[in-house]
Amino acid sequence: MTLHTPAIAPAARARRFPGIDDLGDLAGRRVLLRADLNVPVRNGKVTDATRLDAITPSIRALNAKGARVVVLSHFGRPSGRDQGLSLLPVASALETVLERPVGFAGDCIGSDAAEAVVALAPGDVLVLENTRFHPGEERNDPAFVRALAALGDAYVNDAFSCAHRAHASTVGLAGLLPCAAGLAMKAELDALEAALGAPQRPVVAVIGGAKVSSKLDVLGNLVGKVDVLVIGGGMANTFLHAQGKAIGKSLAERDLADVAREILARAPAAGTRIVLPVDAVAAWKFEALADHRVVDIDDVPADAMLLDVGPKSVAAIAGLLAAARTVVWNGPLGAFELEPFDRGTIAAAREVARLTQAGALLSVAGGGDTVAALNHARAAHAFSFCSTAGGAFLEWLEGKALPGIEALMSPDHQGA
Repeated sequence: MTLHTPAIAPAARARRFPGIDDLGDLAGRRVLLRADLNVPVRNGKVTDATRLDAITPSIRALNAKGARVVVLSHFGRPSGRDQGLSLLPVASALETVLERPVGFAGDCIGSDAAEAVVALAPGDVLVLENTRFHPGEERNDPAFVRALAALGDAYVNDAFSCAHRAHASTVGLAGLLPCAAGLAMKAELDALEAALGAPQRPVVAVIGGAKVSSKLDVLGNLVGKVDVLVIGGGMANTFLHAQGKAIGKSLAERDLADVAREILARAPAAGTRIVLPVDAVAAWKFEALADHRVVDIDDVPADAMLLDVGPKSVAAIAGLLAAARTVVWNGPLGAFELEPFDRGTIAAAREVARLTQAGALLSVAGGGDTVAALNHARAAHAFSFCSTAGGAFLEWLEGKALPGIEALMSPDHQGA
């Protein structure tokens, strides 16, 4: 299958994001490393160290350069100082992950923080207390930013999941110190740029989930940027209803029919082909192993619900994937939490995984239930990149400028 995209302009040149190596000689220098330490803690113990694992490569890279690493993060949503939201247990868990001592300061500014930083030797690691204990963090208050900046000689942001927040530790510091993206953030930014910023074409976007209302900005941004837009899940029901199709008792936002029709009408002129299901799996109860049957999309029983894409739709998606060079995935194609309504998502995800492993595709996924769905399909590991960033990933899909990224890109703030 050959895809033609006459209305889509050639991709722009890929943006280059500054990395740790761009900071030059870091021996003995104090590097403020913004991490996302929002990990689950129960009874004073971290129960999932995934986010700690993610920042260890940056810490080790900075240590190898002889830097004194000072880790900054918010934790939860405290209202003032709340010891129940202290980063102390997280610092202890990071020590276990790194297999080396990690210091802790009882504040992120002031004498406690300053004394702890001064005591660091080259190659040491220190975690500062929750930045949100101070109201200046979320306000990006200049005085608070200056107090943080006084503790460092350079700034590295390795928290893409927080890049959509214009806070002191995500934006303000990049304005006062030489700055760069950490290894995890840079890998994510490079993957996202390759997927939509300057992609290899054809580009196929697979967008699913329950509600069109939650992804209007995503759909609006992708029309004109991708060659094919595959819509599944409950979102597809809204579009089918907008086309005048009978969808029975299926989940749909019928009040958004006009919006769906507007998107459908705009897509051809923008060079984007929208693909909706041609068949579906219908059921009469929303529960696992409910009675079900495959129906043509023009023959949906009035008392049934559409809970998954059908085999003809999956085959059509597979054909589009085979012709693609880049795939962006957000959201499941059906009610993947319930068997057997997970089959469409599993089949399509595994096809993306197979093509990616064969070197035929660059595949980037993330946001919402996406990671859970791809893990359920046992396909996430085979995607080129699978983001757990949530809100930041969705805002990137929406085409919004992420403050934490734009701050790093300012030419005045890069380099040593």
